[in-house]
Amino acid sequence: MKSNILKIVLAVVVIVLGYLLYSSIMKPIRFQEELTKRNGQIVEKLKDIRTAQTFFKQFNNRYTSSFDSLFAFLQTGKIPVVKMIPDPNDTTFTRTINDTIGFIAIADSLYSKRPGFNLEDMSVIPFSDGRKFEMKTAKIDKGGTMVSVLEILVPYEYYLFDLDQQDVVNLAKRQTDINRYPGLKLGSLQEASTDGNWE
Repeated sequence: MKSNILKIVLAVVVIVLGYLLYSSIMKPIRFQEELTKRNGQIVEKLKDIRTAQTFFKQFNNRYTSSFDSLFAFLQTGKIPVVKMIPDPNDTTFTRTINDTIGFIAIADSLYSKRPGFNLEDMSVIPFSDGRKFEMKTAKIDKGGTMVSVLEILVPYEYYLFDLDQQDVVNLAKRQTDINRYPGLKLGSLQEASTDGNWE
């Protein structure tokens, strides 16, 4: 009888230890999978913002730090629809003539092929409980020329707040230890660049 009880107790201990071992192995894997998923969705929004800001800068010679201004521009700004035709006087068929055949709203040009796309959602950071991206702009001197710059910072704590906080702290420390921003970053206020730190 005692040996049967001992076998049951040992079986339970083995099962519990196996589960704890499995959990300890899977915990960082699950964290990394969730981080990758969230980073992917945020990066897509940052790319959308970068594209919109590029158009805004082409028309206004500067970036904007306001989503209201950016959205108004995207909804009211228009870009030409250009038809390229071969130059009839060119026998080599290498020159073309550009013919403007109309205008289209910038928002329609950029997002009309994306079903369910909502322009106002572009300002909200995914997985952040409703936080909005904060865009900072400035002008910097580059070789005697004033250049408009843009920066958007999305720290890990904004979109990983509901995960294990020790994992988030460890991730942030690993990034700062190698002089990288602890989160996602687009552009810079010190350099004329709109690169993302994920690229």
